[in-house]
Amino acid sequence: MNNEANMEKLGTDLRELTRDAEAMLEATAAQTGEKMNQLRDRLSTALDSAKATYHRVEEKTVAGAKVVDKTIREHPYESIGIAAGAAFGLGLLIGVLAGRR
Repeated sequence: MNNEANMEKLGTDLRELTRDAEAMLEATAAQTGEKMNQLRDRLSTALDSAKATYHRVEEKTVAGAKVVDKTIREHPYESIGIAAGAAFGLGLLIGVLAGRR
């Protein structure tokens, strides 16, 4: 899986977790007791923290993608050369490792 797919999966999982956690907070709102109040507070804090972390990661990912896009647009031939060199190097490495058997 590439980073984009990982980020998409993380986003989907976090959205589902958020919905489930918010539903649980709503469902337990009528229940009282010190332990239940502490649990709801901890869950609410963890949920807020997870949302903030996701938004920071998302912002950094978008910023990084913009930098990469700008660099590739400014230096298209160099980018192609680097990509081809990396593919060649990876192919060479795989060939060497496969030849060892």
